[in-house]
Amino acid sequence: MLVTPRHSLGRDRVVVLIPAHDEAASIAATLDSVRAQTVTPDAIFVVADNCADDTAAVAAAHGARVLETVANTDKKAGALNQALAVVLPQLDGDDRVLVMDADSILAPEWIETALAAMERSAAVGAVGGIFYGEGRRGLIEQLQRNEYVRYARDILRRGRGVWVLTGTSTLFRVPVLHEIAAARGGALPGRAGEFYDRRALTEDMEITLACLRLGYRCVSPARCATTTELMPTWRDLWRQRVRWQRGAIDNLRSHGVNRVTLPYLGQQLWAVLGFLVIVGYPLLLGLSLAAGMPMVLHPFWLAVGAVCVVDRVVTVRKAGWRGILLTLLFLPEIYYDFFRLGVYLAGWRDAVLRRAAGWHHLTTGGR
Repeated sequence: MLVTPRHSLGRDRVVVLIPAHDEAASIAATLDSVRAQTVTPDAIFVVADNCADDTAAVAAAHGARVLETVANTDKKAGALNQALAVVLPQLDGDDRVLVMDADSILAPEWIETALAAMERSAAVGAVGGIFYGEGRRGLIEQLQRNEYVRYARDILRRGRGVWVLTGTSTLFRVPVLHEIAAARGGALPGRAGEFYDRRALTEDMEITLACLRLGYRCVSPARCATTTELMPTWRDLWRQRVRWQRGAIDNLRSHGVNRVTLPYLGQQLWAVLGFLVIVGYPLLLGLSLAAGMPMVLHPFWLAVGAVCVVDRVVTVRKAGWRGILLTLLFLPEIYYDFFRLGVYLAGWRDAVLRRAAGWHHLTTGGR
């Protein structure tokens, strides 16, 4: 028996699954954040997936139970499918499973907050974290941190639910996972009996769609804060984001057009239009000046520009003075918007041409 029996505890159980591929440099800090929770989980499993480093040994030394995958070629989804097949038969319908990344740090009240959200509404099938960037210094890291702060603000202001149950940290009801597995190969894409669709490049978004299509709500409370890894180079960031974008498109294709996926399809279009507006204005201004046209500072457009600057500063204030300064410099974030537009276009290109999709794992080590 790998999990303490429920009757001996007198309450519902929380089991943590942490898939890890060569995460010896970060797994200890991740486990420390789990053990520091105001509601202590009843079992912590590190799913060591094709590791060539000391991930398993470090995890065991920090009190986690280690499950090693067997001949897994399906990345994170495959590792989680193997682990859930072992753990779920030991759990009851009132228990919960927290799936989180091996390079993420949970706020101390994460589990307590997520459990409370589920207690308030039986319609909530899963609770995802609100993720923020780690504390590395550097231009590219700060740009990502600003982006994550704005995304978190949008999620919290949206109020109706989340777009994606982040892979950094999500708590599931056990019956929801069973329902997903039962629906695979029929109402839901994937192989019958498996929890995660092994074909998905972005398994977190895919399982969000699965939850929503089964009629469950997915939420992310503000106190479910998670600190996650940032990409240290433009190449790493490009490969990560193209995978995210390609994965999102493939997920929407596999789930088809329906009431759940229509808002996501609209979001794809709206994102591209938003980027075009952001990068189009300075580009048009530059071309006009290059052509010798006089620059007229009309009060109306100056007012519009001022409102945009204030909005960008307000939305990034939680990123600290470095984030605000970067926003006021203007050009770095304009370049970053160009970069993100390129990611969107590359993702669509790869999806339309059905190019072989890649998976990038950061191996720089350390925080």
